[in-house]
Formats: sequence, C-alpha cells, structure tokens
Amino acid sequence: MRPAVPPFNMTFKCTNCGRTQPLSFTGYRCPTCTGILGLNEPPAFDSARVDASAPGVWRYRHTFGLPAEAPTITLGEGNTPLIPLELDGRAVHLKHEGLNPTGAFKDRGMAVVFSWLRHLGIGEAIEDSSGNAGASFAGYAARAGVKARVFVPATAAGAKRKQIEAYGAELVAIDGPRSKAAEAALAAADAGAVYASHVFNPLGLLGNATCAYEIVAQLGRAPEAVILPVGHGTLLLGLSLGFQALEKAGVIPATPQLIGVQAMACAPLWAVAKYGRQGLDWVTEGETIAEGIRVVRPMRGDAVLAAITSSGGGLYAIDDDRIRSSHAELARRGLLVELTSAAIWPVLAETPGDVVAILTGHGLKTVERGA
Repeated sequence: MRPAVPPFNMTFKCTNCGRTQPLSFTGYRCPTCTGILGLNEPPAFDSARVDASAPGVWRYRHTFGLPAEAPTITLGEGNTPLIPLELDGRAVHLKHEGLNPTGAFKDRGMAVVFSWLRHLGIGEAIEDSSGNAGASFAGYAARAGVKARVFVPATAAGAKRKQIEAYGAELVAIDGPRSKAAEAALAAADAGAVYASHVFNPLGLLGNATCAYEIVAQLGRAPEAVILPVGHGTLLLGLSLGFQALEKAGVIPATPQLIGVQAMACAPLWAVAKYGRQGLDWVTEGETIAEGIRVVRPMRGDAVLAAITSSGGGLYAIDDDRIRSSHAELARRGLLVELTSAAIWPVLAETPGDVVAILTGHGLKTVERGA
C-alpha cells in the first residue's frame, strides 16, 4: 500500500529569483525582484486523504497546504456536473463551472484564498476583474466577513457589476479597457491595500486544481484532452497542477492535452504559440464579446504556455461571430453559458477523441446583452 502523502509546508516562492516568503506574507510580488509569486512545491494528491464528507472542493483540503487551524470558507463551490453530450456521433463531456455559487469557476480559488485571509486576520482586501473574479471575490468576502473593494472596467456586464454590489463590496468602475482596472488595483496595492488577486495570488491555483480531481473522479479516467477559455490562464494552470498531482500519485497514466481558446481580438498567447515572440507586435486589447478572456498581458503567460506545451496541447483563437453562433448552439442544447464560455464550442467540434470542455461561467451574467 502506498504511504500517505503528508501535506507540504507551504511557502510562497518567486518564479523569477527563487526566494521564498512565509505564508504570512501579504504582498503580491517578490519584495526583492518584483517577480510573480508561485508556491514552493506542487500539491501532492493522496486518494486515502480525500474527505467525501467535506463540502465541494474542501474534500481535497489536504492538497491546499493550509494550516490545520485555517477556517473552511465555503459557499458550496465545486462538485459541478460533468454533462455528457453527443457531438457528430461521438461522446464528449462538458464540465459546467457556471453552476458554482457565484456563477463561475473562480469560486474554487476564492474559497482557498479567503481561508488564508481569515487565518491571517485580514479584514480588508482588493481585487480587479472583468466581472467574474470580482463577483466571486465579493461573494466570498461577504461569507468570510472581509471588507472588499473591486476594480472593474466601466464596460463590464451590468449583471456582474450588480452582483458585486449586491454582496456588499465597494465597486470601483474604471474607464477604459480591462488593463486600466488592473492598473488602478495595482496602484491601490502599492499604496498599502492587501491585493488578494486571483492572478497574482498563487493559492487560488490550488483551488482551481480541484477541477482536475473532479473530472477524473466523475469520468472514472483521465480524458485525452481538456478544452477551456484562457485569459490570464489561472484555470488552465490549476488543471495542470491537478492532473500532474494525479499522475504523480499513480491515479492517472498521463496529464491530458490542455487546449486553450482565446478571442481573436485579444489573443496574445495564441500569437506567441503560432508566430513566436514577434507575434506580440500586432496583438491589441481589441473589443470582444468574450470579455472574460480579454487579457492583453497574461501575468503568468510563460507558465501557461509551458503547461500547454508539456501536455502536448495547443491554442486557438476564435472570432466573435463564431463565439456568438456557438453560444446560440449551446443554448439550443439547453446550456445557457456566458459568451466567453462559448468560445470552446468550435474547438470541441474539431478535437477528436475523449474530450472534456469547461463551461467557465453562467449565461445569466451576460443575458442583458442579448446573449
């Protein structure tokens, strides 16, 4: 019998210089070189330590590396359905992350991040978002008793903005594209605010990894490929961590191919994958109906590209016309998803084999836009 895998002694580790910071560190970058923070080691999965009695993602708490005394902050996130679908005579599966408590996959990571915040006794924190992460942040802040301030583009979907405010968070609408909201949040963080960003804080990746654990548990095997929309790529990185942990534990033979989908109007990762670094010369933060992946500068872009490459996967860019028609096609099959989620549909049709596609957000978030 395989020995139980002990929880790792989690610390933050700079992805640039390798210096570590204790779990009590609340900065968003390495204080020495300003590099992006990662974790000192990947999660370790142990089937014997999965707690089926725990809610949602918390059945995998042993992979989070949190102290035993850290509270369980939950709204029932995780355990989303894996929906079978016949497509061109073959069976595929859709993981419906829009059925998480605030309507998006972001809830997985936020549960872990807010457990950490409460453990440290932090009473106020900020986030920036195109909408989904902000809504999730606001919802979990309300659950944890943390005062939240959320920076969003003024053009973010009205339903998402109202959702953020309904949870009691302070909404700060910023004129201009998504990147301007991020700049405003960074300025607030540099002025001393605790920036619990879903992009900069690596703890959220451990929550996102639970999506991989669930897919394998629900499917009874690892699929050949997983397709998902990619902006900053935090869900893809979480899936990569999760599948690698399962592979290392001997639960699956190999990590599935990870296939990312971007909007053609703003597709920096696809451009680099297809044309090399020079592809970035023509990438713009163009207008797109897939607002959730309108990210011109993915902060963990190199890690996302490495995860895709190591899995044998790839990247696609889909234009808005195809996204809109795909959204309608999914709705006709009973699946009302966010426009961003619909970007996976053309790629799913073109990807052979045993495939799972991720529906990242619920359609009610953008329904006021006629989609």
